[in-house]
Amino acid sequence: MEEIELFLEEAEDQMNKAINHVGSELAKIRAGKANPSMLDGIQVSYYGAMSPLNQISSITSPDARTLFIKPWEKSLIQEIEKAIMIANLGLTPQNDGQQIIINIPMLTEERRKQLVRQASQECEQGKVSVRSIRKDTNEQLKKIKGASEDDIKNAEEAVQKLTDEFNLKIDSLLKKKEVEIMTV
Repeated sequence: MEEIELFLEEAEDQMNKAINHVGSELAKIRAGKANPSMLDGIQVSYYGAMSPLNQISSITSPDARTLFIKPWEKSLIQEIEKAIMIANLGLTPQNDGQQIIINIPMLTEERRKQLVRQASQECEQGKVSVRSIRKDTNEQLKKIKGASEDDIKNAEEAVQKLTDEFNLKIDSLLKKKEVEIMTV
């Protein structure tokens, strides 16, 4: 049935969004290497409006331990430093008048374990989202008028298969992040 196919496509789209969200959240967890995406989510006051840091400056990583933030306007240096401190990422910004330099400290074993726990929590939230999508889709499938029980049962099995597939993808993301975090 066409309606069932639409529900299955919608469920898959939503699960893809959940996976993408998990991926972007994991990218924010620093693994000891300098990465411009570590600063995603930092908002800076720019002429009275909050703007993402990456839209008002260029962020580069010349080596594994350093980030350079070069604002489009020098007047933003203090605002950017303040925003980084407020973000509470455990990073100390320094400026040389032209740009902001952030030296990434080595991670301790304890901090690495903390980051792995944080990554696990993000992945678990992703799995909860996927299960919630499964539940909503199954409820919608049951409300379809004129569909046979077999069609609905087959559709529910397809949704379960999708759920299992996306949970495996989330597990894979977690394993990769764990290796990245624990690699010294």
